Amino acid sequence: MNKRVFLLFAVAVLSVGTLLANGQQEASFPQKDLTAICPWSAGGGTDTILRALAKETEPFLGQGITVTNKTGGGGAVGHGAGISADADGYTVTMVTFEILSLPPQGLVPFTYADYDFLMRVNMDPAALTVPADAPYNTVEEFVDYAKAHPGEINVGHSGPGSVWQIAGGVLAQKAGIEVKFVPYDGAAPAVSALVGQHIEAVTVSPAEVQGQVEAGTLKILGVMSSERVEIFPDVPTMQEEGLDVVFGTWRALAVPKGTPESVQNTLSVAFKAGMNSTNFREFAKNTGLGLAYMPGQDFEAELSTASTDVNQVMKNLGLAK
Repeated sequence: MNKRVFLLFAVAVLSVGTLLANGQQEASFPQKDLTAICPWSAGGGTDTILRALAKETEPFLGQGITVTNKTGGGGAVGHGAGISADADGYTVTMVTFEILSLPPQGLVPFTYADYDFLMRVNMDPAALTVPADAPYNTVEEFVDYAKAHPGEINVGHSGPGSVWQIAGGVLAQKAGIEVKFVPYDGAAPAVSALVGQHIEAVTVSPAEVQGQVEAGTLKILGVMSSERVEIFPDVPTMQEEGLDVVFGTWRALAVPKGTPESVQNTLSVAFKAGMNSTNFREFAKNTGLGLAYMPGQDFEAELSTASTDVNQVMKNLGLAK
């Protein structure tokens, strides 16, 4: 009997010790450098904004943040890696729109609900971009050319079922044209293929083609937003061009489900401070990345409705399983 009491007492002491240790670790979080996962290739919009935000957030955490690109599967590899990481706060993922479009295709065993969201960081519209010497200078001329050459225009995007493929699909559906979609592991390689004229168009964000447009190798025919974008005020919206197309992407920071609330709070405060820094805001403005902060819990509630809407759109486009 005494042995049993002693064993129970020992187990209780160990349990309390473990709880205290975990509590101390949470209270002093972070004690080492963090990893930030980018599901897309280096040089794209997601990679660009994540690296800038990580740099400005480091001082507020007192630790370094290493950005690692885990590409493949139209964002599936990186998003999956973020979900399967230890729920201790040391791995943060920049989650993108594709967390909503991958599940309907039956390509992944997870959904947005497998993350705890820290905040939404930005939103960007899609834009129809073509080579500078393309034989069309307006959306109307592009549509007329596509109708005269059905199936001949190859439109690059950031992966099967990605937001930029869906953007192209919505555009093609609204315009009544037939095009071919060519997948790449992110917007950056798709844009590079367009510069090399291996494809005829891309439907990525204005920020992701800004450098090439300013260099004179590409031109934007129209943006899929309700208003013209600040970095290209001379480029009309699709609505101005006669097509009712408003579509874009978002990017948000998240941690694996079950990460301690105190750790989430520490990360949220630090990343928001980094986002509010003068350097980051100037960077976002200069690179054309639209900032659109929203607290994590509010954004999760928004995703609940958005996931249903995206599923229906993908069914309409024949992209859902």
